[in-house]
Amino acid sequence: MTKTRYLTGITTTGTPHLGNYVGAIRPAIEASHDPNIESFYFLADYHAIIKCHDPEQIKQSTCEIAATWLALGLDTSNSVFYRQSDIPEIMELTWILTCMTAKGLMNRAHAYKASVQDNADSGSKDPDKGITMGLFSYPVLMAADILMFNAEKIPVGRDQIQHVEMARDIAQRFNHHFGNIFTLPEAVVDDSVAVLSGLDGRKMSKSYGNTIALFDTPKKLKKSINKIKTNLLEPGEPKLVDDSTVFEVWEAFANEEQTEYMREQFAAGIAWGQAKKELFALIDDQIKEARERYFELMDNPVFVEAQLQAGAEKARAHSAQLLDQVREAIGIVPIKGAC
Repeated sequence: MTKTRYLTGITTTGTPHLGNYVGAIRPAIEASHDPNIESFYFLADYHAIIKCHDPEQIKQSTCEIAATWLALGLDTSNSVFYRQSDIPEIMELTWILTCMTAKGLMNRAHAYKASVQDNADSGSKDPDKGITMGLFSYPVLMAADILMFNAEKIPVGRDQIQHVEMARDIAQRFNHHFGNIFTLPEAVVDDSVAVLSGLDGRKMSKSYGNTIALFDTPKKLKKSINKIKTNLLEPGEPKLVDDSTVFEVWEAFANEEQTEYMREQFAAGIAWGQAKKELFALIDDQIKEARERYFELMDNPVFVEAQLQAGAEKARAHSAQLLDQVREAIGIVPIKGAC
C-alpha cells in the first residue's frame, strides 16, 4: 500500500499553548496513527534563529515541544520525528535551491513585504532596515524542508499557503532544468480545525502574550483561564456564544453533548466565574495524563534526545539518498575515469 506523505514543522521559539494543541498538535498526533499516512514532523530550530537570538530560549523550547508531542502520544513507529538541525542535507539543499530561486519570488514573500511596510510606516528611509537574509530567504529553507522528503501534502494555516506555493515553484524550476527529482507539494488547509482566541480576544499567539500554556500546573492553568476577557453581563443575564472566548475554547475541547450543555448554560445566564470553573475542569480532565507524562519526559532529557536521534536516523535514510540524486543531477559528483 502506497502511503500519502505529509510534513509539518514546529518552530522552536516558545512553549506549546492551547491554540497550538487544537490547531496543529492534536490533528497531527491523530494522523501519526493513520496507517494510510506517512508523516514527517520536525522541530524547525534553524527557522527559530531567524527571529530568536536567545540560545537558552531555543534550547528550552526544543525540549518542551519534543516532550509535548511525545507525551500526547505521537506514534514514532508510524512517523518520522526529528530535529531540523540533525539533517545536514537540508542545509546543503537550501543552498542548491537558493541558486535556482529568483530574487523576485522572494521579494513577494509576505513576511518580507510586511517588514518593508513596517519600515515605511515608521518613516525609515531604508526599506530593508533590520531585515536579515534569514528573514528574506527563509522560504527557500522551508522549500528545502519540504522537498528534501518529497512530501506531497503540507498541512498549513491560510497564512502559510504562499510558502508551499513557493516551494512548488522552486521545485518546478529545478525539475525543468535537471529532470523530475522533486515531488510538487500541495498545501492542505483544514478549515474545520479550530483557531483559538487568547486571553485578550485576539488570536492566541506568543507574539501577543495572550496564550494559555498547554502543560502548566493545574493551579497555573486555572489562573490563566480566569484571566480570559469577558463582558460585563451579570449572572442570570443570557450570554452570546458567538463572541465569547470562554465558549470558543470550551467547544474546542468538548464533545457534541458537552457543547450543547454549555450552549444552554449561556442562554440561561451562567456566571462567568462558573463558566471558567467548568472550562478548567474540562481541559484539566483531558490533559492530566499527558501532563504527567510531559513532566516525566522533561525530567528525562536523555530519553527525549534519544527519540530525536532515532528520528534523525530515519530521516537521513531519506535525505542522503535524495541529495545524492540532486548532486548527480547538477553535476557535483566524484571524478571517474578520464576528464
